[in-house]
Order: sequence, then C-alpha cells, then structure tokens
Amino acid sequence: MTQTDPHQEQPECLYLELSSQNEQPSVPLHTSISLFLLSYCECTSFKVFLVSAKPDTQSSQSWKSQVPTSLAVSMVHVKDLPVLVRGCRLPAVLDETGRYCRAGLAVVLRHIIDRTCEADPRRKDAASLLGFKKTCLKACAEVSQWTRLCELSIPSAVEAHLRQPTNPSLHLPSALLNLEKTLGEPVKVHNDDKIRRQKLKQQQKNHQKKISQDLQEDQGTDVTQPQDSQSANGLELQAALAKLYVDSGAVLSTTIRESSDIRKVKTTELPQLEHVFAEGLYFTLTDVVLLPCIHQYLSSLQSHNASALSQLPLLLRWYLQVQEVPGVPRAAQACGMPLSTRKSFTTGPPTIAETQQSSQANQESLEMTMKEVHFVGGPRPTMTKLKESGIEAVFSPHPCPSWTLPWDSLPEAVNPTEGKMSDVRAARKRQQLNNLVAMVTELARPGDTVVDFCSGGGHVGIVLAHTLPDCQVILIENKEESLVRGKVRSAELGLTNIGFIQANLDYFTGPFHIGVALHACGVATDMVVEQCIQAGATFVVSPCCYGFVQNTLKFTFPRSKRFLETLSYKEHMILCRFADQTAVQLPSERRLIGKQCMGLVDLDRSWAAETHGYSVRVMTMEPDSCSPKNNMLVGVAGGGAGGDNYATQ
Repeated sequence: MTQTDPHQEQPECLYLELSSQNEQPSVPLHTSISLFLLSYCECTSFKVFLVSAKPDTQSSQSWKSQVPTSLAVSMVHVKDLPVLVRGCRLPAVLDETGRYCRAGLAVVLRHIIDRTCEADPRRKDAASLLGFKKTCLKACAEVSQWTRLCELSIPSAVEAHLRQPTNPSLHLPSALLNLEKTLGEPVKVHNDDKIRRQKLKQQQKNHQKKISQDLQEDQGTDVTQPQDSQSANGLELQAALAKLYVDSGAVLSTTIRESSDIRKVKTTELPQLEHVFAEGLYFTLTDVVLLPCIHQYLSSLQSHNASALSQLPLLLRWYLQVQEVPGVPRAAQACGMPLSTRKSFTTGPPTIAETQQSSQANQESLEMTMKEVHFVGGPRPTMTKLKESGIEAVFSPHPCPSWTLPWDSLPEAVNPTEGKMSDVRAARKRQQLNNLVAMVTELARPGDTVVDFCSGGGHVGIVLAHTLPDCQVILIENKEESLVRGKVRSAELGLTNIGFIQANLDYFTGPFHIGVALHACGVATDMVVEQCIQAGATFVVSPCCYGFVQNTLKFTFPRSKRFLETLSYKEHMILCRFADQTAVQLPSERRLIGKQCMGLVDLDRSWAAETHGYSVRVMTMEPDSCSPKNNMLVGVAGGGAGGDNYATQ
C-alpha cells in the first residue's frame, strides 16, 4: 500500500447533492451540470463527494449511470459534512485548509474551469468558457437577471416539470420562453463587422444563385445542385465552430479581401448575426449550464407532449448546434445523457412569432415589477405625506459614542490600511469599524457565530475575529479577489476562529447568532436583515447605495405595513433616490434632506423587522463625518413591539 506524503498538498473537495425522488436517490440538475463540466474539462483536480440525507444510498444503483467513470466519487452523509459546507447550499468546494468554501452553482463552475486551466494551460477550450472578458455568470443572481435565469430559474422550472411531466395544467415555463426569446434577439460580439460582411456577401451570392435557378426552371433545365456548405444561415455556426479550433481571436480564416462594394456598406446596414449559442456566437459556461437542463426537458416533452416542441424552435436549434461542439458528445455520454439527434424530433415547421408572443405574455408581470421608475420632482411632497400620517425619521441615541478600538496597539494586519487606501480614508474606515465592533462586542457571547455579510476584504470580520477569540467568525463575499485578501490577512494574524465563504449571501443557510454588514449596497441590506430574521439572529448593519433599492423577486417596497398604507412604490423610490444625496460636497440643506430620507427608508426597514418580534434601533454612527452613509440599524430578536407602536414624532 502506497503511503501518502504528509507534506503533499491535498486536493480540494467538491461536494455535490444527491436528492430523493420516489424514495430513490436521484441526481438534481445542479449536480448533473457540475458532473458534465468536470467531464467536458476532463478535470481531476478535486476529490468528489456525493452528499445524501439517506443512509442507504450506496446500495442503490439508480444514480451511478450519471456519474462519469473517470471520476473517483465517494459518498458522505449530510451530517458528516465539514461545518462550512454544511452551512451552504450545494454544490460547494472546500479548500485544503478547510477554512475557505466556495458555494453556489456559478461560483463552483467557474472555479472548476480555473483549476482545469491551472492544471493544463493548453486547455484554451476550457478557458474560453468564461467568455471574452472572463465574466460569464460572474455577476450574482440577485443583481443579474441573466445569471438568475440560467443558474436558478431554468433548473428550477425544469425540475418542477419533471416532477409532473403529464400535468395538463402546466404551461411551458416562463423561464424557458424567456430563453427562447433571448435566442431570437440579434447578436453583438467583439469585432463582428468581418463576420457580418461575409454574411452579406453570402446572402448576395445566394440571391444570385436563386435567380439563376429560377431562370433554369423556366427553361425546363434540371437545377439540382449540391447544397452550399457556407449558406448565409449557417455562417454564424461556421464562425462559432472555427473559434473552438483556434487560439487567436480570428473567427473566420480567409485571405481574400472583401470586394469594394461590400467594404463600403455602412455597419448599420449589415445583416444581423443570429444566436448559435446561448450568449451569442461562442460556446460558454452558460451553454454548459443549460445543456443538462434542456436535454431533460426536451426528452420529457418528446415523451409526454411532443406538440409543445413547435413552440421552442430556437431552443431546439440551439440544442442541436451544441452537439457540434468538440467534447460535448463525449462528456454527455459519460454522464448518461443520450443526446437526441435532428431525426429524433418530428415537430412541424417552427412558428417563431408564436413563440415570442407566448414569451411576452409570460414575462409581462415580471417586467411590470422590474420596470424602471421615472422620477418627477423632489422628496418634499413624499416627506410631507408621511408627516401628515405621523411618520418622521427618528434616531436612537448612540449607546457608546466615544468607544474605540486600541488601534495603535493592534497588529498591522488588523488595520484597514492594506492596498491603496489613503490615510484619510483609513481613518474614516476605523471610525466606522469602531461603531459596528462596539455593538457586536456588546451583544456577543462566548461560543457565538458571527457572520460578516458582504465582507469585502474582511475589514469588519477580521477585527471581530481578533477581538472575539471565543467566537467563530464567517466572512461571506461573492468577489473572490476581495475574499482572498481577507484570507491572507487572517493568515498573517494566525487567526483560527475564522472561515471564508465565496458565495451569494443567500446561499449561506447555516445557523448563526449575529449578522453584521458594513455598507451593504441597496437591497443587499434587506437580504442581510432577512437572513438574520430567518436565523433568529441579532443584526448590526450599515446600509449604503439607497438609490439601488428596487423591487426584486424576493422583496417589494415599502417593506412595512404603515409605509405600505401611506406610500406607493414610486414614492418610496423617491425617498431612496434622495437618501443618496448626503455627499460632503453638497449644500448642507440638501444633505440634511438626504439624511432625513435615509432615516425614513431605514425606519421602514426597522418596522418590517419588528413584525417578526425584533427590537430595532436606528442610530447615527459616531462621528457622523465617518461616512456620508452613517446610519446603523441594530436589531435584537424577542424584544420589540410592532411597527405601529414604534415612537414617532
């Protein structure tokens, strides 16, 4: 038996979920997608675990055909997961230290690609999955409708369909119709003029050929000719596939310069490019995410409702074109996905107009919710309306306005001076930290878990971990670059009571006692408060970017009953917009109105929390010059009256 070198770096651990369907273990779509990418990239950089809540999963064979034989997979029960992983939605990756966890589908898939390219820099095909600027599915689902559609909405819609494939009351999911609509929109890619001019040239060539054929038909001549492999409709596919075989940015290899009449055509008059893949011409991570979903959905429709395929012509074309990508058929076969060929589909001619009409109808309610609000006038009428209803901004006194950390005696890595932060900004950041740390140290008890949401580089979390050695501190941040900086700083300090989770904040599902967030932007503040309410945890938050607050799929504004009875959504957005008018460069009167608007928005937030049994204080950080966004909300579970009883003046 070969002994393992104790100094050899252990592989990262990838945890994938096994769910249960009809008392049998099954592979959910997020797991199928992860396995498909591992197979496509031929990635062996991870120790893979399948996580089950049932103890007898190992004996079942139902899921094994969907796991590539090239992967060494182990089983683990959910109760035996490492603490950080147990507190996250799967899939998740835990590094070799056990203190840095990546969670959520998009984050994990991007990490698999990074590890593939590190192991074999020649894998340009894997690197290209991240897109032109390496940003494919990088934006979190809460702020990016596209990420939300691909990462959450489509997998959820397909799994809901698979649970009841024969239910006649189920219409085509709006998420699928939204994707169908997107596939029908014109494509814009970097430096696309060359392809569009070649498309124009091919269209002209086909037009001349059609005229010639018509003349021959009139003369009774046999016009049977071989199909041109470079038809106008197929030029996008040719360009897309060419990209997969070259390292350069060129998409079409041609040494023949276009004729002068083609070169003189204005860009605005060139034909539009059509989608080949989900994001345009090039195969990306988005296509990897969608393929297992669309494969299972189309296969189900073929079996139970084949006529519905005619409403998804572009999706069907995409599905067939993805199979042209080198490596896709191999990876699909390894994952037990028998891809259907063109001959397998027996639908009639596609009706794109009907598809777009259905998509528009299904998206109508979402667009009404997410549509941009146009502002007219200032905040005074709204503030007067609230005042007439007995609602005004109220700020609680700061319990310890002079409290400060002993910054001069703290280790250098605790100070928020790393990077290019100026001395003036660093001084203000220390003042902000004084306020939040003062509140948390007053409320924390030994053994508590404190979560620093939207942690950035860990300014708050690292100070708390150093100040509260008897507490566990978890930093949650979506941006890898920021979290890595925090990890380096904590290592310099030798902290052992700290963990890092790279994920959207709502992917964290573990128990905790105190949630803290310094300048969580826009609706992120509301998400943090909601996370704390669900966990029954205390919250200490300082909101920011009030102007970014808007209705989402999870939240609608105003939040509290009294505000909702008094203000419309548009009026609430006026408050949010002017709550951002607190910069030091502005006139003092304008800043005062901005501060009052901040107080009203946060009063609405506090009343909403109090309906869940919280006692909430809205206060100003000291000194108030530490930040233009100097509000701080402190909420404690179990001590509050409802919003209607909150003191107003």
